[in-house]
Amino acid sequence: MKFSDYMQQWLYDEDGYYAKFRTIGKGGDFYTAVSSSIFFGGSIAKRLIAVIDEGFLPKETTVVEIGAHQGYMLADMIQFIYTLRPQLLETLSFVIIEPQKENVEAQKRYFKEAFGDVISLRHYSSFAQVQLESAFIVANELFDAFACEVIRGEEMLYIEGDRLTFDKQDEKTAQIVKRYGLQKGEVGVGYEAFASLLAEQIGRFEFVTFDYGEKEARVDYSIRIYHKHHTYPFFSLTPFVTDEEEKPKGVTLQELYKKSDITYDVHFTHLIDAFEEAGVACEAYRTQMSMLVHFGVIELLEMLHKNSSEDTYNAEMNRLKVLIDPAFMGERFKGVIFRKS
Repeated sequence: MKFSDYMQQWLYDEDGYYAKFRTIGKGGDFYTAVSSSIFFGGSIAKRLIAVIDEGFLPKETTVVEIGAHQGYMLADMIQFIYTLRPQLLETLSFVIIEPQKENVEAQKRYFKEAFGDVISLRHYSSFAQVQLESAFIVANELFDAFACEVIRGEEMLYIEGDRLTFDKQDEKTAQIVKRYGLQKGEVGVGYEAFASLLAEQIGRFEFVTFDYGEKEARVDYSIRIYHKHHTYPFFSLTPFVTDEEEKPKGVTLQELYKKSDITYDVHFTHLIDAFEEAGVACEAYRTQMSMLVHFGVIELLEMLHKNSSEDTYNAEMNRLKVLIDPAFMGERFKGVIFRKS
């Protein structure tokens, strides 16, 4: 089978990694920006308010999060909307796109505990079920979880049981490889279909998304596995690596299959082209640090400083550093704003 099918099964089969609710943070396999600081959601809430004030979206728009896990980011956004512009909670609607049943139940429980019956939350398993006149859409680390093909020259990776081979590329992969002059690395599958679906289902939207990767494609493989805060390069667990010193000790690919996260760096030029070809403009592309500062995270931090104790301020400042410090997530992660008028 193609590597993309193998990755799809790994993550999304009935017994795949994302089929069950997964802990994110210290007790899980990895951290995200959402698990690091409430100011991540707070900054995006400030952006939403600015977009409404600008007149691009109406105050009656729908706020949509894709792949919300437990729902922390959307909940953080709602908390900050309540602080910054509480009257918007009377006009905004809130939706989560979530195909996994365990995640849906966890999100419902969390929102019930956080907001009682004050906030109404709707769930859909796919954007194909949603038709909206306008929306403000958010996603964090979405596209790195799209399946990919792994390429080498004019070949791509296939997997049958324990056997891994490089063979001829299918036509679609070959077209993308030729378009971007790729020689080695990953090709995201499904960007074009996803962008077209959003453009078809929603009349006007702004889509804010964050992920790790670069504008230009890497010249090497980034495909890797996260398991209990350890990172394993995919190929280090395969017969392609023959040096025993380079192989991880005490773990095999078969043991990690469907029990850990598998991911790769997003090629943002490919992603942006996919949206623009669907009629959706790229409004901005920045590092996560630059994007959050652009959204107003520093102003939010100053507000906290004026209205809380020094200990509270310092604690939140330290959490925020993880998001914006270039040595952590600040440069490695990128933010993109897409707009359809």
